[in-house]
Amino acid sequence: MGIDLYWLPLGAGGHFVRLNGVVYEAVAARFGRRPALDLYHSALEVRVPEGRFVIEMAPAGRGDGAARGVVAEGAVGARRAGRLRLFRYEIRRWRDGAIPDVAEAVDSPRRLGDDVGMARGLLELVPRVPTPVWGRDELGSGEMWNSNSLTSWLLARAAVATGAASPPRGGRAPGWHAGLAAAARFSPPGAPAGSPGPPP
Repeated sequence: MGIDLYWLPLGAGGHFVRLNGVVYEAVAARFGRRPALDLYHSALEVRVPEGRFVIEMAPAGRGDGAARGVVAEGAVGARRAGRLRLFRYEIRRWRDGAIPDVAEAVDSPRRLGDDVGMARGLLELVPRVPTPVWGRDELGSGEMWNSNSLTSWLLARAAVATGAASPPRGGRAPGWHAGLAAAARFSPPGAPAGSPGPPP
């Protein structure tokens, strides 16, 4: 029983996405006057007595979304573009699901907690996650919204301590702080915000 975090290299299993990530990070590093780092995206695996669930953000798939545990969708790039499946992402709470390219995960899994009540609470939060446009900063957090935003939003809202959630050495997780900002913004007054942890 518990909550596990997986760090996957950006573009794992796809050379085109990986190349774009390298170019993006090279530009960001130059503007930030810092060394370029490896980019990672995240996924969660939650085990409770009722079963094992994979939580992740992924491109919208074909067929029955319920079979993949899809609980929400959002647009990619621009809200109007989301009318087409090619420009939509989906959020999955997939019972007995699989994380694509999990074999390429680095320094994973990271155990973030063993409390069953906390794990169940996190699962209940998944359908309530906000769905801004992927790759845009609609919430004004200073970062784009992406899969890392989903992960950090859930961990913060579920009050999961994330001291062990840092990306692998030499890497960073774009979008992480966007999720934390959204969690703080949409939390009721006095609600726990969790421990944000140190991911850059």
